[in-house]
Amino acid sequence: MKKNLVLKILVVLTILGTATSCKKGKKGGSRATGWAINSKDGGFQYNTKYKEQETAPGLVFVEGGTFTKGKVKDDPMHDWNNSPNQQHVQSFYMDETEVTNIMYMEYLDWMKKVYPPENENFKEIYDGVVPYTLVWRDRLGFNEVMVTEYLRHPAYQDYPVVGVSWVQANQFCVWRTDRVNESALEKNGYLKEGAKITDVNADSNFSTNTYIISPTSTYGGNEEILNGGKRKSKNPITNADGEETHIYATRETGILQPGYRLPTESEWEFAALGMSDLRSYNVHRGRKKYPWSGQYTRSGSRATRGDQNANFKQGKGDYGGIAGWSDDGADITQKVMFYEPNSYGLYDMAGNVAEWVADVYRPIVDDEYTDFNYYRGNVYTKNKIGEDGKVVLITADSIVYDTLQNGKVVAAGLPGQIAQVPVDDNETYLRTNFDKSNNINFRDGDIASSRYFDKGNGDDEGDKEASSDIMYHSPKHRVELDSMGNMIKEYDKSSKRTTLINDQIRVYKGGSWKDREYWLDPAERRFYPQDMATSYIGFRCAMSRVGSKSKGKRKSPGKR
Repeated sequence: MKKNLVLKILVVLTILGTATSCKKGKKGGSRATGWAINSKDGGFQYNTKYKEQETAPGLVFVEGGTFTKGKVKDDPMHDWNNSPNQQHVQSFYMDETEVTNIMYMEYLDWMKKVYPPENENFKEIYDGVVPYTLVWRDRLGFNEVMVTEYLRHPAYQDYPVVGVSWVQANQFCVWRTDRVNESALEKNGYLKEGAKITDVNADSNFSTNTYIISPTSTYGGNEEILNGGKRKSKNPITNADGEETHIYATRETGILQPGYRLPTESEWEFAALGMSDLRSYNVHRGRKKYPWSGQYTRSGSRATRGDQNANFKQGKGDYGGIAGWSDDGADITQKVMFYEPNSYGLYDMAGNVAEWVADVYRPIVDDEYTDFNYYRGNVYTKNKIGEDGKVVLITADSIVYDTLQNGKVVAAGLPGQIAQVPVDDNETYLRTNFDKSNNINFRDGDIASSRYFDKGNGDDEGDKEASSDIMYHSPKHRVELDSMGNMIKEYDKSSKRTTLINDQIRVYKGGSWKDREYWLDPAERRFYPQDMATSYIGFRCAMSRVGSKSKGKRKSPGKR
């Protein structure tokens, strides 16, 4: 009897032990091999406890989905460049407000310290990122106070930055990405505390891409910074030679953010519409004209009834109502968060300043080719590899400058960044999804897509067949430096040009303080040269969402 009892107890203990070991194996081991993950003895290391993407500074979450892109209300202009088409965008993050003067001033302060303009080698770096404050001047208007005060005076610190070209806005996004990721690595103990302020210079700074690809090249290879963080392991993982491994953060750690960037046109329009007003459960309803609810520009709420919901020009000579009763609270720009946000929590998605988006402008949207994350402007590059098989870093002596069509000189890349080159046949061979580096003109009706494909590239020089029936036959101004460093500027005065559209023309969205109500519709789209700026175009940043479409827990369709 006792033997049977002992036998039963042993059987139960064996089953419990097996179940426990199975649970441990399932939790800590690989489902592919059964090997341990994150073992202190080495092997595969991965952040298996990752939950979801942390919202980066300044951003709000925008859950993606399906929407009707384009003009769904009246179209009195009849320009047909925004015909309705159904699109789907993935979830993403977007700046709560436009980038403000104080945000941009922080950028200028960092650039000035790291690349001091008094150093002749760096002068054009700083000059290339400073906004064009002269955009405020008007031949028959007195606006000199904005020229001298708007960007830098504390009175305007929370007003949207203007005078920034599309090129400059993109450079700001790269800088912001590096500073946020640099701070995240310091917070998680991978970098020496305070080094981002005290130890940074032109020869020793941080680039996200460089850190991921070649971490020992970051900060000019300064090991004191790279290995001076608080992340100390009592039982470090070592290789066969006794050297510590896994001392640098990788994408697998989940610490590094995907990167700030300009939103695509589809993302911006989707976010501006405030989609919660366009759905009934999972049924999509279109027909929305403004970022806020309702069909009118004036507020219907009890506290602000009759006031305008945005900052825009109400009519000829009317930028803000009469003295003592301003119906929109502004004449030029207004400080951010002054007006109510839309249902996503985004401010000024109509009015205040119009905003740059990432897309190259074309009067058509090729929704027949793709209806998922639509974007025109892809130019694929890769890291430049030297003869030694290592990535090539830009140094203080190898900075490449671009001369823009307006004569502005900007740095194509900064010291510490990895030099980029176009993708080649190694990446495109036998591919079906892309076959070249520059895809801006893909299926857009340009010369290669038209019945005039046999007329060459459309340049006047050496092409006698060039004619006005070629699409995107735009002016070609000549701007370059001679051997003495003098700027040569020649305007294209040809009478054969038929359009202003080319591959350097970018889309901007939303109405501004200088625009009539018509442009407040999120579907409206206009274009402007990417290297020029105005007093009414600003920008805000976006960031891709990695992982789940929605935030928080949600039952899958198969689980009820």
